[in-house]
Amino acid sequence: MAKQTNKKPAPASKPAVKQPVIEKAPFIQAPGIPAWLYDFKVQALIVAVLAFIFYINTVQNESAHDDTMVIVQNEYALEGFAGIPDILTKDAYDSYYKQFNSSNQLSGGRYRPLSIITFAIEQQVFGAVPAAKMDSFLNHPMIFGKHDPQEQRFITQMHYRHFFNVIWYILCVVALLYFLRYIVFRSNPIMALLAAVIFTIHPIHTEVVANVKSRDEIMSLLFMCLTFIFAFKYREDKKMKLLIAALVSYFLAFLSKEYAITMVILLPLSLYLFNKETIQKSIMATLPFLAVVVIYVILRLQVTGEANPDSAHEILNNPYAFAVGYEKIATEISTALNYLKLLVVPYPLSADYSYATIPYKDFSNLSVWLSIVIYGGITFYMFYFFKKFSDTTANPGTSSGIAITSEYKEMAAILCFAIAFYMLHFLMICNILFDIGATMGERLIFHSSVGFAIAVAYFLYRGMELVKPAQLGRVALSGFMIVLIVVFGYITINRNADWKNDYTLFKHDINIVPNSVLVNANVAAALIDRADFEKDSTGRRDDINKGITLLNKALYFHPTYVASYLNKALAYFKLQEPDSEKVNLDKVAGMFPNHPKLPEMYYNVGVMYYVNHQYDKAAAAWKMTLKLKPNYPQAQNALNVLSNAQAAATH
Repeated sequence: MAKQTNKKPAPASKPAVKQPVIEKAPFIQAPGIPAWLYDFKVQALIVAVLAFIFYINTVQNESAHDDTMVIVQNEYALEGFAGIPDILTKDAYDSYYKQFNSSNQLSGGRYRPLSIITFAIEQQVFGAVPAAKMDSFLNHPMIFGKHDPQEQRFITQMHYRHFFNVIWYILCVVALLYFLRYIVFRSNPIMALLAAVIFTIHPIHTEVVANVKSRDEIMSLLFMCLTFIFAFKYREDKKMKLLIAALVSYFLAFLSKEYAITMVILLPLSLYLFNKETIQKSIMATLPFLAVVVIYVILRLQVTGEANPDSAHEILNNPYAFAVGYEKIATEISTALNYLKLLVVPYPLSADYSYATIPYKDFSNLSVWLSIVIYGGITFYMFYFFKKFSDTTANPGTSSGIAITSEYKEMAAILCFAIAFYMLHFLMICNILFDIGATMGERLIFHSSVGFAIAVAYFLYRGMELVKPAQLGRVALSGFMIVLIVVFGYITINRNADWKNDYTLFKHDINIVPNSVLVNANVAAALIDRADFEKDSTGRRDDINKGITLLNKALYFHPTYVASYLNKALAYFKLQEPDSEKVNLDKVAGMFPNHPKLPEMYYNVGVMYYVNHQYDKAAAAWKMTLKLKPNYPQAQNALNVLSNAQAAATH
């Protein structure tokens, strides 16, 4: 008999940590597709290289469009690190509004500090603008033509900012690829690659990348993807650091843009569809994220104030201010079709769709009903696929007489999520639920296009599988993607060049949206600026007169557009026609007496009258200057000189 021992049993080994799904995805490699194409690093390299090739030419661009409000004339961003406290505690456009003696012009305000903080960090590296020099820097004209050293430095800085935007975009599409592989297409990495490529190369994203201001869109989607990834990893490994990472990512997504609120629905939906958790568990898993929502809402309410009541009547901030009856809702419904059209055929593209680009419509218009049918169908199928997935989960095997396969269940989950991703973000920007202060914008469909890319990738891959022989299907899909990359690359790279500066952008877009108030006014301003660099007087007058014609067109659609009257006054100043200049200045004074440019412009028109020996008109202009700004010593001195001269002449 063997001798018994008092040996203690060996301690049980610790259970192995479960590896992320992305490393052990239960996919079957399709025959004919090389194994290396399934590797995440290879796929990440593909989308990163495509993003780089498609957008690297933006590095030669300067500032354009909304860059002015958020970067060029944002004192908080220009102050570098010193401006970050103000960025965190003020509306995104606070600095810009202050310079025009105005206040919040947009309903709900805008609290998106994270991207502006990155601009401030970049400015600190470039050389922050001291507070003592800020006024002169902000008042420095950025005009067409030759650039002085200060302006040239700023343009060089914008080249770097564009480069950083490309890097952020690359990070975003790589994170999106990981999200798609790890969560949505965990059984088919090739579908994930297709969706990521379609998203990466889509020309509708040119505004997001080429307009540096739109970095908020990129950062928002990046941190939303990271939130999904960390939340799923936490459900898998139960490590507290993963939950913390998910919550921090979610907060950063909110600080980037408001779209993060959609994750209150999308996160539990994804846990239900892709993790096969119950609806109750999926909702419970989302509860910690509601704390982030509460914190963000409190911050936002403290920072953003009520919109200026006059802004409701400004057509550029309220594009439906002139709508009557049911025109507003009918036009909003019809406009929804424009987004789908641009996702399917992204040409032509425009930086502006403001008034009067999209005519008002009523319910007698066919496009309104077509939009209702299409979006109603999309919504129906979202709930249809959700129900089919739920039925297969509760009663595996059959659902309403349909034989259920794992492929069918996967289809229901993917398409339900794709539609939900599209629709929830679309509802944020379509004006029907929330007034966004704009008719539409290509940058606004950035997040929704993820859902579009997911659905297109799914159908492309399944279509390839239907083609026989299988090799022909693979060749057809490969050929289609190559053609798509070439065509989209051509559109994107050329469109990037349009975004070089305001003049190149709006000069191109006026052919696309000829009735846009904003585009006409911006082209006019560029022509009036460019006139200073014409070599002969004829060319100079031609540029100015073309500018006046475009400003008159803008005023035809928008008779109270202050900026157009102000630029007309500047045009007549350059033409040395003081009477016409004063007529336009009087228009501005009647609508916006606090405009900071008025005192200087009235003073200059007075000087012109004085030179022309029209002394009474000169005195009236200088008195107007002092009425608008009592502390204007040049005007007071000019009046004193004129008064003394007239007194001497009477003796």
